Amino acid sequence: MAHSTFKKYFKLISFPLAFIAFSTIFNPEESNPKIGMMIGIAIWMIGWWITEIVPIAITSLLPILVFPITGIISGEEISKVYFNEVIFLYIGGFLLALAIEKWEVHKRIASRTLIVFGQGTLQILAGFMLVTSLLSMWMSNTSIALLMLPIGISVVEKLKEIYSEKELGKFKTALLLGIAYASSIGGMATLIGTPTNLVFVKIYESAFKSGVKINFANWLIFAFPIYFILIVAAIIVLYLFFKPRKKLEIIDNTFFKIENMKLGKTSYEQKVVLFVFFLFAVLMIFRANIDIGSFQILGWSSMFDHSDYIIDAVVAVFISILLFIIPSKTNPGKTIMDWETASKIPWGIILLFGGGFALEKGFEVSGLTHWITTKIGLLSGNNMIIIMLAACFTVLLITQFIANVTAAQALLPLCVALSISLNINPLLLMIPITFGASAAFLLPISTPPNAILFATGQIKMKEMLLPGLILIIISGLTISLVMNYWGVYVFGIK
Repeated sequence: MAHSTFKKYFKLISFPLAFIAFSTIFNPEESNPKIGMMIGIAIWMIGWWITEIVPIAITSLLPILVFPITGIISGEEISKVYFNEVIFLYIGGFLLALAIEKWEVHKRIASRTLIVFGQGTLQILAGFMLVTSLLSMWMSNTSIALLMLPIGISVVEKLKEIYSEKELGKFKTALLLGIAYASSIGGMATLIGTPTNLVFVKIYESAFKSGVKINFANWLIFAFPIYFILIVAAIIVLYLFFKPRKKLEIIDNTFFKIENMKLGKTSYEQKVVLFVFFLFAVLMIFRANIDIGSFQILGWSSMFDHSDYIIDAVVAVFISILLFIIPSKTNPGKTIMDWETASKIPWGIILLFGGGFALEKGFEVSGLTHWITTKIGLLSGNNMIIIMLAACFTVLLITQFIANVTAAQALLPLCVALSISLNINPLLLMIPITFGASAAFLLPISTPPNAILFATGQIKMKEMLLPGLILIIISGLTISLVMNYWGVYVFGIK
């Protein structure tokens, strides 16, 4: 007990002490003491984020306390950083996800997909992973894992009625790992699929206001090949590692049809949520002009005089309001979405966003970003693909041990500095870092879906290591190569 208490207080005190040390005796730049202070603040925040000795959301509030005291940024100015258009985009996406959960639309989508795919073990694995990944493009990977894992376990139990446990072998492991991995892979494909993507957009647009505009459409066009390659690779890797010991007979998909029948007819509310879901996707994809090389598709926002005023957050807020206006038939006098359901929005994650944005602002205002650009030159002179691979595999290693958002928040500001130092387009480093941060496949602690999977007690840690390692290597190579050859075309990088 005493040892545990000592470790707790050591973690609690050591990072603030590091801040004091860098603010005084270890300050690397005597002419600008704010640089050492900012390094110390970054170590303090990242240290508490990683150890979670203090709740992550509370750690994210440190800049509001420390920045004014150290004279880096005023309390008024840094407070404004915490609530911006990215936050509204996230809130809108999460409200839609809550509506999907409330009216069980996810179960209907999953059930119908399995009727199509559930003819064999490989088809079931592919079907589950595709459904999971597609839903994860719009909902948090944690929510998707929680929703899909019970369904996956029930399918495994049904398969045991058809085949013996010996015949199925380790297929259960493939199916459950597939749900966890697909939850992370799907989030890469859309701008709102994972908080990491939104953190990237905010940091990039804050640092490079005149750079290429990142919107829902050009992100999806770029990201889809990465999503497709990784989801196919994950299906193949998991099936090869954990396929049944011998070829099994074709499964009668009556089970899935019965499960679908239990859901009854599609209700009015489910139809409404599906309509709003597709409306959200269409409005997001076609909001801004889509430029693919010399080819352009005009976005619907061009119909308005001030089209540049209309951003993705505007669409998210419109969809949110719509959910609170459309009436419910099941609950007369109420609407599709209610505040009781909406209150489940994870405000802690929103504070985490704000803390990351504040950290990036501190890097900029304190002069730390500029200072780093004068010190970094180790990669200069190397081929661009080598630089991208090095950056990508660095974050792939880090994200296996800390939260993907934390990894992105720690490294993206450094990418800003490095790209300036090397005189290269920042997207060439920032996008691989962002995607790499989401490729957490190795350990239960790597990402919430892995932890949720491990918590079921149905998977052993050693079963995750080798397939996870292979997928990490595939991810690093895929992300870097797609960025080098497809990304430069989509984003017009010369």
